Amino acid sequence: MSTGAAVSPSTSNSVSEINQLKARLKATWMTGDYDVFSRYLEPDAHLFFRRIGVEPGQKVLDVGCGTGQLALIAARAGAVVTGCDIATNSLERARSRALQEKLAATFDEGDAEALPYPDAHFDVVTSLVGAMFAPRPDLVASELVRVCKPGGKIAMANWTPQGFVGQMFKIIARYIAPNGMPSPVLWGDQATVHERFREGVLDLRCTYRHYQFEYPFPPDVVVDFFREHYGPMTRAFGALDPEGQKQLKADLVALWSANNRGVGNATLVDSEYLEIIAIRGDRDPDLPFIHSIPVKSRKTNHRAKLLADRIEEGAARLADFAGRLTDAEWATPTIEGGKQGRTAGVIIHHVASMYPIEIGVAQSVASGKTVTDVTWEVVAGINARHAADSASVGRAETIELLLKNSREAADVVRAFTDEELDRAAPFSLNSGAPVTAQFVVEDHALRHSWHHLARLREILGHHTVTPSSRIS
Repeated sequence: MSTGAAVSPSTSNSVSEINQLKARLKATWMTGDYDVFSRYLEPDAHLFFRRIGVEPGQKVLDVGCGTGQLALIAARAGAVVTGCDIATNSLERARSRALQEKLAATFDEGDAEALPYPDAHFDVVTSLVGAMFAPRPDLVASELVRVCKPGGKIAMANWTPQGFVGQMFKIIARYIAPNGMPSPVLWGDQATVHERFREGVLDLRCTYRHYQFEYPFPPDVVVDFFREHYGPMTRAFGALDPEGQKQLKADLVALWSANNRGVGNATLVDSEYLEIIAIRGDRDPDLPFIHSIPVKSRKTNHRAKLLADRIEEGAARLADFAGRLTDAEWATPTIEGGKQGRTAGVIIHHVASMYPIEIGVAQSVASGKTVTDVTWEVVAGINARHAADSASVGRAETIELLLKNSREAADVVRAFTDEELDRAAPFSLNSGAPVTAQFVVEDHALRHSWHHLARLREILGHHTVTPSSRIS
């Protein structure tokens, strides 16, 4: 996703200097193969899109759309989508993908600092790590606001200075002479974002989240993959002599290795980003944001909402993993207690089926009720009966149940107040210790999907997007 530079020019730059800079940036973002690069990022793009809350029929603009990573997801969901980018080769690929899928999506060459659209034209304006790279961030902010309808939504995901990608940028900066211009990761700083959206925005929510980089190959190959396909990285290596290239690769491999949670030869790295959800509207810029984004006409508790989001995120990641398994892997038995245990499919169905029970316990604790009927013996019995009853469970119905039950569980959690989350009651599964409702949510409904996803990855290996089989 690309719309501009890795830096922001000072106001003293002449028009010709700005134009020269943008020409260089366009060449940078057209280097490599962003279509191949972005396919590995699609799972978390889906998660970001789900949180935006786009309704079918809404007009959506994706700024810095690249090859359509987020825009095509929105179009598949029934939105009327427009994407814009400065990289014309990426736009050609996005158009081809939309045509192939018969999606309502248009892709235009466009500058994030001067969007080629009328005022108040879109219901939702998005940018997934795209607009943050434009040369003049204040112009970008004003343009995002300008083209959004009053009451409409502006949603961004931006890398943070302290996150993994921010650290990767710092390493590259040690080899490429700095030009004294602001860093794009300032878009990942809350105070900076508040100042940039000081006018024209009624409400603004900033939430730190993590994007997963997952590859079925080790960190050194990941660095080579970035070098080949990600334009800014390709250009950075190209600016160095052989010795500089060797040192840069060594530093990047060290960074990826130090942060790798992958199993075997796979790579799994979490990178922090700042999720921004703004509501277009008039407000005295000297007054604070109202922090009251409506969700289906119901006030939400911010802490409860974050818990609920993480429940749905874990289920979505497990569902994505399940969808990539072969039939043989779906039926592969695991080792539990030193002997052959449940199959991968049964375990995933088990996670899906447990949400109502787990949330029921949380509701009891939230009401101050002692929970005495859930013990480890009871849990073992539930697991054994489920394994026997679900031995031939199908993949499609399992994934559907997983997403349905996690969504319903998340809806219950979103309705909790702070007082309910903090209320404690004795819980038999924890030896009768008084635990809070938030603890029950986190240790059971939230943790369960992540726990089994990690176990299945260890047993079956990583299953990520394979560009060579997904790109047509």
